[in-house]
Amino acid sequence: MKLELLYFDDCPNWKMAAERLDAIAARRGLVVEHRIVATAEEAQAARFRGSPTILIGGRDPFASGDRPFGLTCRLYATPDGLAGSPTIEQLEAALDA
Repeated sequence: MKLELLYFDDCPNWKMAAERLDAIAARRGLVVEHRIVATAEEAQAARFRGSPTILIGGRDPFASGDRPFGLTCRLYATPDGLAGSPTIEQLEAALDA
């Protein structure tokens, strides 16, 4: 299973997502590829809906609606409200789906 974390440096949210995803991947014997998205063109080509974007097998399990592609910070709906990263439980569920 291919796991990717797409982000851009100016958004701090990716660091928490990276910590959570890396910990889960390590427990499962998986590797996470971290990929910087640096330009609007790269964001469009990668279908990057904001930082951080998590891809599982090339699919964004947290994508909803028609949110535009671009270099923005992304927020995720969690049980505790909007946050800069999915919870560990949400990431586990996405991996199990």
